[in-house]
Amino acid sequence: MKNRVKRYILPEQDVPTQWYNIVADMKTKPMLPLNPATKQPLTAADLYPLFARELADQEMNEKDAFIDIPDEVRELYKNYRCTPLVRAYELEEALGTPAHIYFKNESVSPIGSHKINSAIPQAYYCKKEGITNITTETGAGQWGAALSYAASAFDLELAVYMVKISYEQKPYRRSIMQTFGAQVIPSPSMSTKAGRKVLTNTPNSSGSLGIAISEAVELAMNTENCKYTLGSVLNHVTLHQTVIGLEAIKQMEMTGEYPDVVIGCFGGGSNFGGISFPFMRNNIKNGYKTRFVAAEPASCPKLTKGVFQYDFGDEAGYTPLLPMFTLGHNFSPANIHAGGLRYHGAGVIASQLLKDKMMEAVDIPQLESFEAGCLFARAEGIVPAPESNHAIAAAIREANACKESGEKKVILFNLSGHGLIDMASYDRYLTGDLTNHFMSDDDIAKNIEKIEKFV
Repeated sequence: MKNRVKRYILPEQDVPTQWYNIVADMKTKPMLPLNPATKQPLTAADLYPLFARELADQEMNEKDAFIDIPDEVRELYKNYRCTPLVRAYELEEALGTPAHIYFKNESVSPIGSHKINSAIPQAYYCKKEGITNITTETGAGQWGAALSYAASAFDLELAVYMVKISYEQKPYRRSIMQTFGAQVIPSPSMSTKAGRKVLTNTPNSSGSLGIAISEAVELAMNTENCKYTLGSVLNHVTLHQTVIGLEAIKQMEMTGEYPDVVIGCFGGGSNFGGISFPFMRNNIKNGYKTRFVAAEPASCPKLTKGVFQYDFGDEAGYTPLLPMFTLGHNFSPANIHAGGLRYHGAGVIASQLLKDKMMEAVDIPQLESFEAGCLFARAEGIVPAPESNHAIAAAIREANACKESGEKKVILFNLSGHGLIDMASYDRYLTGDLTNHFMSDDDIAKNIEKIEKFV
C-alpha cells in the first residue's frame, strides 16, 4: 500500500507531436455540413470567411488520421502538458468497488480546464493568417478564459459573448477573461441583430450557447480582419483535444492496464472526444471492446432524447446546417450550473458514432452530479467543475455496478476542469437550494416539432 503509484507522469518530450483525426478511420463517414441557403454540401473554402483557413481545412479533412501539431503550439502546450493520469484509490475505497478507477487530470492547465488545448492552436492559426481580431461565445466561461489566455499569447483582440446566466453566476471567470485583456459581453446583448431580436421577444432571457454563438458569428462577419472561434461541437476543436487521449494511452501502458470503459462529460463533444477517440481507434482498427460513455445533463438530453437531423448550430441560423442529435436550435435549456453542457446539439462526429453504436450516452440529474462531485472532492482532494461532475457520476454508476457484479473493470474518465471558481454552485447545493431539472417527453416532442425540416 505504501509504495503504490498514485500519479503517472509522462516526460515533457512526450507531449504529442500530432493530433488524431478519427474521421479518417471511421467506416461510416459523418454526413457533410450544408449551406443553409442552397442545401448543398460545404467545402473547406466555404468556411474561409468565418474561420482561419487551416482550421477550415482541418474541419473538412477526412483523409489524414494524424495531423502535425505546429512547434509554436507544442511549446505552449509544454506549459502544462503532459497532464497526470491519476489512480483514484481513495474513491475506489469510498465506494467499496473492485473496479480500478483512473482519471486524466486536465484541471492543472493555466486556466483550470481542457479548453486551452484548442484555444492555443485556434489563436495560433488566426495569428499566422494575419488576423487581428477574434470572437467567440462561452457558456460556463472555461472556453472564454482559455481563449483569452491564448489571444493574449498571440497578441489578438478578443470579444467574448458569455451566456448571461453564467455571466451572473460566475463573475470570476469573467474577471479572468478581462485580466487577459478580453472584452466580455453578456448574451443576449443589444450589440447584435441576433441579440436584439431575442431581447425583443424575451426581455428577461437568461441566454443560451446557441444565442451567444449567433452573436459572436455576427460580430465576426461584420468586423474587418476578424475571425470566429469556438470551443466545442466542430471537428477541428475535437481534433485538438485528442492530446488528452493520446497521452492517456501511454500512461495506461505505464499502469499495466487498459480501460474497459472510457467516460467524458458531454456538451458539444470536444472533451468526450478528446479522451475517447484515441482509444476508440483501437476498437476500430484492432478489435478492442472498450465502451465509451458520454455523460450529459438530464436537463439537456440531446444524445439520449434528441433526434438526429440537420439543424443549425446557433439560434439565429447563421451557421451551416449540421447533421447531429439535437433538441432544436431554439431550445432554451434550464439554468443549471454546468453551463458548459447547456447546448442543444451534439458534434457531428459524436452524432455519427452514436448512430453507429460506437458509443453510449447517459443523462445525469443535477443533484446526482453534485453528490458525485462532493464525494470525489472528499476522497481525492480535488473540487471538480460542475461539468466534470457528470463524468464522475457516470464513473460512480459503473463502479457501483462492478460492486454488485463483482467484476474488476478498469474505468477511465476525464476530469475536464476544477471547480474552484464555481463554489457559488456548491454553496447552493450544500444549502439545499439546487433542484433537478428534467425535460418531459411531451416537452421534448413539442420542441423538436419546431425544428425546421430540411432535405
